[in-house]
Amino acid sequence: MTRALWTSAAVEAATGGRSNRSWHATGVSIDSRTLQPGDLFVALRGDTHDGHDHVAAAVAAGASAVMVSRARQALPIGTAIHLVDDTLEALTRLGAAARARTPDLRAVAVTGSVGKTSTKEALRLVLAEQAPTHGAAASFNNHIGVPVTLARLPVEAVYAVFEIGMNHAGEISPLVRLVRPEVAVITTIAAAHTQNFPDGIDGVAAAKAEIFEAGGRAAVINRDIPHYAMLAARAAARGFSRIVGFGADPAAELRLVGLEPDSGGSAVAATIRGRVLRYRIGAPGRHWAMNSLAVLAAVEAIGADVERAAVRLADVSAVKGRGRQQPIGRGDARFVLIDESYNANPTSMRAAFDVLAQARPGPAGRRIAVLGDMLELGPEATALHAELCEPLVSTGVELVFTCGPEMAHLHAALPAAMRGAHAPSSVELAAVVAAAVRGGDVVMVKGSLGSRMSRIVEALLALDVPATGGRAPRTAG
Repeated sequence: MTRALWTSAAVEAATGGRSNRSWHATGVSIDSRTLQPGDLFVALRGDTHDGHDHVAAAVAAGASAVMVSRARQALPIGTAIHLVDDTLEALTRLGAAARARTPDLRAVAVTGSVGKTSTKEALRLVLAEQAPTHGAAASFNNHIGVPVTLARLPVEAVYAVFEIGMNHAGEISPLVRLVRPEVAVITTIAAAHTQNFPDGIDGVAAAKAEIFEAGGRAAVINRDIPHYAMLAARAAARGFSRIVGFGADPAAELRLVGLEPDSGGSAVAATIRGRVLRYRIGAPGRHWAMNSLAVLAAVEAIGADVERAAVRLADVSAVKGRGRQQPIGRGDARFVLIDESYNANPTSMRAAFDVLAQARPGPAGRRIAVLGDMLELGPEATALHAELCEPLVSTGVELVFTCGPEMAHLHAALPAAMRGAHAPSSVELAAVVAAAVRGGDVVMVKGSLGSRMSRIVEALLALDVPATGGRAPRTAG
């Protein structure tokens, strides 16, 4: 029998709500479509959807109980109902209660403008081999995702890894106070969401520094960025006794000294407090190597086995929307898709171009970039898009397709021979790209989430032909 994660009594104590009968749950869900039998379903109100409209579906899917603030749908007799005034506030209290009942948890919190999810996933992978480890399976990094991740925290977990993001100042503080990490990681600072910060990238850095506000023992910070000194000072002021720098900087405690790309990854050499560590990271690109340094720095800071973690990094792979590579087509007509469609900013764009530059097209194949708008860049957006021309040229990309009003400025800046096509939206560009690709090409698709570049990824995936003949089913976006 699966051990109960929550009982009705524990949830009542945590939330201040009341249940109509006794129940227990083995998990927590906020989505009736992915709910597992035995989960507690929390009905949250969003900007466009209200979970209260899906309570009946959750019960039908096997929810052991539902947390609601009001009754809207007729439910089967005997349904366990936990009534609260506000379901989001109750979920947050549930997360706080989960953290309070695991006082010995060795928690790591990860933030940064680029690489949060990749670093969190790699940390979760390497720590899980050493002891029971908890972490969100997706980018659950906001005011809903962090409480959900906490509410799902098993009492037997030894390690936990949390991703914490933000779009505005003040958003990280309440989340990190919930998590109370022993180790706080900042992957990097870059121009992302700068339209929400009058001080530009300096404002972004100050907001990321909120990850130190709950205190902790070790701060792991990218030593190569201009804001390192400010971030280290903020961490020290909040009581962090150890500041661990990682990067290529000679003063970094965990320093990159060698990087050799190989098939689908890289061989990495790093020094960690004077000793050389050699390992392989199973995803390509310098940015992945830098993420791996952050991972190993956090592993050491939390007291886990660094050498064992380094070996495990060979099993790291890029996930959907964040660099996953996949051959598409049939026989000699196959091309390679690099799916970077989840998000984008100027720094991550350049990192993706470097990965594309390392790719080896087949005979007559080309390196192709398909780019959508980078959003929330404020008044510098036009220049930041046009400035992508130089790294595209220098990394040897042969053809560039663009979509969106901001990417029109890049299209205009490109040499004529590199211009594939431009369209107002990803929907209009998808068919153009699908018709243009040919065998041997390597096609990288990238843009901010709001640019919906996943539609182009879907159009390319639809070109795949299984060995048995006929087209493969399209994957969901």
